[in-house]
Amino acid sequence: MQVAIDISEFSYLPSQAERLGVTPPHAERVTHRLPDGRQLSAIRYGAEPPRITLLHGAGLNAHTWDTTILALGLPVLAVDLTGHGDSSWRDDADYSPRTLAVDVADALDEWTDAPQLVVGQSLGGLTGAALAARRPDLVAALIVVDITPGIDTSAGPAALREFYAGPTDFASRDELVDRAMSLGFGGTRSETERGVFLNTRVRDDGRIEWKHHFAHLAAQTLAAHHAGDVAAPSPLSSTGWEDLALTSAPVTLVRAERGFVSADDAQDFSRRLPHTDVVSVDATHNVQETAPVELAALIAAAASSL
Repeated sequence: MQVAIDISEFSYLPSQAERLGVTPPHAERVTHRLPDGRQLSAIRYGAEPPRITLLHGAGLNAHTWDTTILALGLPVLAVDLTGHGDSSWRDDADYSPRTLAVDVADALDEWTDAPQLVVGQSLGGLTGAALAARRPDLVAALIVVDITPGIDTSAGPAALREFYAGPTDFASRDELVDRAMSLGFGGTRSETERGVFLNTRVRDDGRIEWKHHFAHLAAQTLAAHHAGDVAAPSPLSSTGWEDLALTSAPVTLVRAERGFVSADDAQDFSRRLPHTDVVSVDATHNVQETAPVELAALIAAAASSL
């Protein structure tokens, strides 16, 4: 007798929902054809039109938000940023926030019918700021999760450089899980295994490789900022602060206490943007995975005030 095993991208949702004591929402993948022929992919959760759009960090994909979405219990659109998940790669390998925001805006014009509460983690946070600055009609409010344009790469982002500077293919998914956990990414081992499964594929030669294009590019981008050297700021610094300054929507920074944004970074954020809120959460950089219930509560509160 053969036993059917569900290996679809939504196969983890029932067990995740059971652990939280909630009912899993309807989930479907949607695809938007961009003007140049590439595609942007996303997952729509819930039966009603979304009022919340989630943008993941570098090297992740829409499924990083699954547990947060289950805890939230509201209709949500979780986007695979260009070069990640099921979205197309760029031939020019330009995955800067302003470039990514152009694709997100084009897709939101089709997928949504009202301004969104945009929640962006890490690279997604800077992308959300670029989106809010240039398309204020699409963004009702912005929550930036554990990133600032002036972040000090001598702290957490050094782990990002180490993570992505290594090989882009592996003998097994277990090898990748071990590497991710050793550098402080993910939560429990089972959660990290889920994330790795949803973010990798098996090549014809049996090796495991990332689904995203960002792996071998992220280290180069992060390495351009030498920690403590004011003469070599992050390439995202000037554009990121400019985008946040141009954002008319309410902005909240969520700082992970065990993440990449230091207390000094958060103070700098408040000094530059005095009308924003800063909230600290006991979590690692991927707050949506290590403190999903707390993050969901913050998102729900922000959504209820719109």
